[in-house]
Amino acid sequence: MRILVVGAGATGGAFGTLLQEAGRDVTYLVRPRRQEVLLRDGLRFVSPTADRTHPVKTITAPDGPEAFDLILVTVKASALDGVLGEIGAFVGPGTTIIPILNGMAHVDRLEQQYPGQVLGGLARIVATLDGDVVRQQVPLTSFMVGGLNGNPVPSDVSTALDVPAVDFSVVDDILGALWDKWAFIAAAGIVNCLFRAPVGRILDAGGEPRILEAISETETVAAAAGHPVSDAAHAQAVGILTQPGSAFTSSLYRDLTAGLSSEAEHILGDLAGRARSLNVPTPLLDLTLIQIRAGLPL
Repeated sequence: MRILVVGAGATGGAFGTLLQEAGRDVTYLVRPRRQEVLLRDGLRFVSPTADRTHPVKTITAPDGPEAFDLILVTVKASALDGVLGEIGAFVGPGTTIIPILNGMAHVDRLEQQYPGQVLGGLARIVATLDGDVVRQQVPLTSFMVGGLNGNPVPSDVSTALDVPAVDFSVVDDILGALWDKWAFIAAAGIVNCLFRAPVGRILDAGGEPRILEAISETETVAAAAGHPVSDAAHAQAVGILTQPGSAFTSSLYRDLTAGLSSEAEHILGDLAGRARSLNVPTPLLDLTLIQIRAGLPL
């Protein structure tokens, strides 16, 4: 299959490299500045087991229409609007689109724009873009996909994504898995952004009851939306967010403290909107959003 990876940042660069190393035909849709770097230097991916640089194929939106078999959307939510206006040139009647973003709004928007061509996707990898280098911090590299609205995952898509370096799986309830992750990252965002500290310091200040309330808020919204968080995901959230001495902070908090564009509205704002429509009270979530929207320093 011809695979288009939209974005060559931490997630796109990592999974794109692993697909390319398995012999898959990978092209990156990137901005002109990123294209210049990639064409000149290649894409360097440093994982816990290897440091490699590969030449890559790239295109930019102005390059013209060209249909791909599979499109992986790996950008942050802040870039989603631009992507939605650009990928149409690369979508044919047989194209499958898999977004790999946090939250759920992107799934709804893509499915509305390309009905029947979108799959749910969830990646687990701890990586960052360090300058122009993709760096993976821990070995975890998993990718699960599932059909939406009863649609199956095409066999050629599964074959293309099932490569040795990735723990790949097809799941029946991909929406449930996406809500599990969304509930956790939203709770983590609330905890760090509202109390402006890593988990360990918040616990030392007596914050454990509020942490548990934040987890309960986001999980209650998920349940009201018809996707109750699994016992395993709940236990994992409590374990991570109540670990004594932990230096854990959410990616949302790190982006905000660094002055970067963030996914606050995509992760927290959208969840708050759904909570209101479902008549679920979310006082800690609402306070966090007020603080972020008011531009208070974190």
